[in-house]
Amino acid sequence: MSKERARRREQREREAAVRAAARAEEEARRERRDARKRVLSARLPSRAGRPTGILAERRRKQTGVTIALLVAINVLVWIFLGDWASRAGALVVSLLVAPVLHLLLFKP
Repeated sequence: MSKERARRREQREREAAVRAAARAEEEARRERRDARKRVLSARLPSRAGRPTGILAERRRKQTGVTIALLVAINVLVWIFLGDWASRAGALVVSLLVAPVLHLLLFKP
């Protein structure tokens, strides 16, 4: 009976050693991958974040209002005018007029 227990214990220890070796290998692989990522990210330029603050928020809102107004105008043109040429023309004109409209709506 004790020989059988010793044999099972030895087998469990062998299996545990194999699992530990696999874990150690996976950990080493993960460390190498993380080291490569750190080296690569150190070489890349950092991204500038989105501007924050009151002025940036106001600018985003104003741009959103201008875009929403232009989209609404284009939707109305698409609904009421069936000609593709007039629809395309309205789209082109709205793209060209967008900066002027933005300036007229929100004078600095």
